[in-house]
Amino acid sequence: MSKNEVTLRQFRYFVAAAVSGQFSAAAESENVSQSAISNAVNTLEQKLNTQLFQRLPHGVALTAHGQIFLHHAQHVLDSVHDAMNHSGLQRHTVAGSIRVAAGYTVLGYFLPDLISRFKHSYPNIDIELQDMERPAMEEALREQKIDLGIALLSNIVDLQQYGFYSLARSRRRLWVADQHELASESSVSLEQVAAYPYILLTVDDADTAAARHGKERELSLRIAMRTRSLEAVRGLIAYGFGVSILSDMVYRPWSLEGRRIHALPISDPVDALEIGLLWPKPRAPVGLVALFQRFLIQACEQQMRPGMAGRRGLS
Repeated sequence: MSKNEVTLRQFRYFVAAAVSGQFSAAAESENVSQSAISNAVNTLEQKLNTQLFQRLPHGVALTAHGQIFLHHAQHVLDSVHDAMNHSGLQRHTVAGSIRVAAGYTVLGYFLPDLISRFKHSYPNIDIELQDMERPAMEEALREQKIDLGIALLSNIVDLQQYGFYSLARSRRRLWVADQHELASESSVSLEQVAAYPYILLTVDDADTAAARHGKERELSLRIAMRTRSLEAVRGLIAYGFGVSILSDMVYRPWSLEGRRIHALPISDPVDALEIGLLWPKPRAPVGLVALFQRFLIQACEQQMRPGMAGRRGLS
């Protein structure tokens, strides 16, 4: 094999690094040395003549080109999996529709690529996707107006009234501007966070989660601004107007203006953002709904970060 030949192993190692955000964590998940991950990524970057990752003090983050390449790499690995399981021909004959609801964060930062990959394997299954906030989704589930909800399980007060399955957990970190005085810290405490103006995201119960962080330590956050726009949060933080605690799932190390944003570990316990499936409890998924459910579970488990497994409530 030529040293210049691109391999599926390099694709797999790249995806592992992209999902974990750390070469060391990717090496652990793939049971190889960290140098194997680093060499695979370096080879791909040389072949593509572009940088796929930004190397950061606490890990790596995808560049814009890296994000595009990740999408293609996952499709390649999905196609190989289909071919090896001899199921590709039958999949093109499966047809029908599935009613799915999801909220702001899931729709914007979690679901699109997964649906694209599902449609690649099952082109004749239509996903009737509805944008719903949590209260409306819970009502639709109770009235069985949708087949599945893909939601932030960490925001559901009583999960046991639904069938549920946790797909992924995303840690929350403190976002600060490149020139912020905390930017050079290896980690920060919630007490430190409370000393600075706080930019509060108000969609998907993010404001409730922020209040919970402070309440557990008997701290009051200094709310400077409130917004429903995540891009507005990025911009305000990047320009130094405040800080915010948000999940790695929505993290990007730059704002739309191209200014740098750092994500710092929090030394105090902070609940992770948990994403999962919900369905009406009296009616377990069957047929196409069960097929879509299995696809999402398998796709997420294949790219799960080490130590990031969530609750499993198949009921």
